[in-house]
Amino acid sequence: MKAIWHSLDVSLDQLNEIGRPTMAAYLGMEFTEIGPDYLKMMMPVDHRTIQPYGLLHGGASVALAETIGSMASALIIDQEKQICVGMEINANHVRGVKEGYVHATAKPVHIGSTSHVWDIRITDDQHRLVCISRLTVAVLAKR
Repeated sequence: MKAIWHSLDVSLDQLNEIGRPTMAAYLGMEFTEIGPDYLKMMMPVDHRTIQPYGLLHGGASVALAETIGSMASALIIDQEKQICVGMEINANHVRGVKEGYVHATAKPVHIGSTSHVWDIRITDDQHRLVCISRLTVAVLAKR
C-alpha cells in the first residue's frame, strides 16, 4: 500500500517532541505507531483524564481524537505552504474505562485539497471499543 503521508521522513520521537509544550503532553498522550494510512496514539486513564465517577472523561477522549487527527492531517499537507485546523468533531462514547490506557487509531475517510475527514477509534487495553469519533480538518493556505 502506498503511504498517504507527505514525507516518510518522520519518526515517533519527532511527533512526540512536537506535542511537548501542549495539552497532549499534559494529558500524557504519546504517538505509538505510523502505518502507511493510519496513525496510532495512546493516553493514560489517570487523575488528569478522569471525571468525578472515576471514568475516562469524554472530553479527554475528544482531546485525544482531535490531537491524533490533526497531526495526521499535518503529516499529509505540505507544511511549507499549508496549515490545517479542526473544523468539526463528534464522538460517541460507548464504554467506560477506569484504569490503564486508551489507544486511538486515526484512518482517513476523505483526503481532499481543502479538507480531510478522519475516522478515529479509541479502544481500551483489552481492545474493546471505547469511543468512535469523526474529525473534519480544514486545509488552508499558509499566510
